[in-house]
Amino acid sequence: MNAFLTGYSYWDNTPRGSAQIARPVIHRQAGGTGTYEDPVTLAVGHVKRNGRSYMDYPAGTKFYIKNLQRYAIVEDLCGDGPKPQAGPCHSGYQGHDWLDIYVGGKGINESWVDGCMNRITGIQPVILNPRPGYPVSPGEIAASGCATF
Repeated sequence: MNAFLTGYSYWDNTPRGSAQIARPVIHRQAGGTGTYEDPVTLAVGHVKRNGRSYMDYPAGTKFYIKNLQRYAIVEDLCGDGPKPQAGPCHSGYQGHDWLDIYVGGKGINESWVDGCMNRITGIQPVILNPRPGYPVSPGEIAASGCATF
């Protein structure tokens, strides 16, 4: 499938300057190397009803991001405020589901990390519930310069 991919960093996470995540599955904080065994944290849209968030994809759902050559796992929420369902993370982009991958960036210049995230933003091919064995370029995405292959 094709999805609209964006990145979020240590610098623009909620709360700012943290790697805190809302729905930990295999990580205590956002991270991961991108391998099948250690996928990168991914945030997805959600709907709030009666004070509870319902995620667009359940926590623990895995994706393979072909252009980044990394596996990712849903462990976080994308979209803030009392009605996140009114925001773009839940409604998607031009008919595509919105996925927000954690790029890291702690210890890297914030404006450089912002530029890095801009390089990966766009409609990209992804595999939902992938098998192991796809090519992987492991490591923090921001440290790699947000390179796509």
